[in-house]
Amino acid sequence: MAEESRGYLSTVTEVASGANPDAAIPLLLLAVSDLLAAGARLGAMLDVVPRERFEPDIGPEPDVDALRIALANTLEGLDEFAEIVDPVVGAEVGSATLSGDLVAIAGSVAQGLRHFEENRILEALWWWQFSYLSGWGERASSVLRVLQIVLGHLRLDVEDDVAAEAEYDALQR
Repeated sequence: MAEESRGYLSTVTEVASGANPDAAIPLLLLAVSDLLAAGARLGAMLDVVPRERFEPDIGPEPDVDALRIALANTLEGLDEFAEIVDPVVGAEVGSATLSGDLVAIAGSVAQGLRHFEENRILEALWWWQFSYLSGWGERASSVLRVLQIVLGHLRLDVEDDVAAEAEYDALQR
């Protein structure tokens, strides 16, 4: 989980830098998918229970506002999306942003990583499992769906004349 957390944080930071905007959506799709796979393993496990019944103070949470703003700039035009708030209890539609959700996920997995780096492995696992089930797992699932849909639109939505020409070329081979 620590490795997946580091990979996710690295990718989100790289995408936010805007260095390779054409790869932003595919890179985020992979990073979120990998993190969700790791989180699902934690979610499927029995509850991790640390020895102490409180979370040790590991200092102030890092300021992630600059990261959120950079991601919003990178994802401009694609950032906002509509979602069903809780499909189990109703059909209420809400709004969200990829940048906000990606940063919220980053904050949660970074918190577990901070425990891990302080050699409090059980505390880190507890935090990752708890925060997966209570927040970032759901946010990541929504983000993954939106990223996959956006990627599909980017790759498959073409003008009719372009599609017809490609079809003609393919049939001539």
